[in-house]
Amino acid sequence: MTDLWSDLLGCLALDARPGPVFEGRNQRLGYHRVFGGQILAQFARAASLSCPDKQLKSLHVQFARAGRPEEPLRFEVTRQHEGSTFATLTVVARQTTGVAATASVSLHASEDGPEHQADTDVPAVPGPEHDVDLGLVPWQTRATSDLDSPKSEPPAYDLWMRTPEVDPALGPALTAYASDLSLIGTALRPLEGVTQRDSGTAFTSAVTAHTVWFHRPFRTDDWLLLRHASPLFAHGRSFGRGDVLTASGTLVASFAQEALLRFRA
Repeated sequence: MTDLWSDLLGCLALDARPGPVFEGRNQRLGYHRVFGGQILAQFARAASLSCPDKQLKSLHVQFARAGRPEEPLRFEVTRQHEGSTFATLTVVARQTTGVAATASVSLHASEDGPEHQADTDVPAVPGPEHDVDLGLVPWQTRATSDLDSPKSEPPAYDLWMRTPEVDPALGPALTAYASDLSLIGTALRPLEGVTQRDSGTAFTSAVTAHTVWFHRPFRTDDWLLLRHASPLFAHGRSFGRGDVLTASGTLVASFAQEALLRFRA
């Protein structure tokens, strides 16, 4: 766990170049491509470092091609607008083979005012007997249902997570990383005998677009609930969305994803 955690934090320690441009290395996962969650997290960091007086509000990413894990990614930031309260950026993640992904990013300075949130039922944090190992996640995760059950199940999945103690400034990046893990698996749950573990054999999958919205400040070293749902899987594409809630039921972020999900004949 410590090695994976340190490796991910190292990837988020972007090096600044004139431009502004940021360069980040890739996780040492032994995969044939860069994990999309890593790129989401690095986009979040590049944007936050570009506008340190504002908070990340939304991150909209289109994935153009698979990233090569042996080559660092360059994040080229273009400031489209920056005012006293809002900023809009375009960020391009590039390697020598071309553009890996593009991001449209919005940031917002903190403001006070009235608040309202719909009532949300959040169960108690499950006990340690519900620990799950998601492989790519270098922190505590718990769930009361099996994402990879071979039975036909509803396309919904609740995942609890808590990172080691960390600078709150990394919260949006770490949450963006986590939001890329389970939506394809959630979309597959209604299919009998097929799970996300069958990727590369029964089907081919790749995330094509991913969005994260950040509603309130939060910490990832407190328990968070990632509530996933997939309302549609059709025409070789899956669509999923989710919310991120604190243990007390406060909605702090939301996310959505479209992915290629093509079954082999």
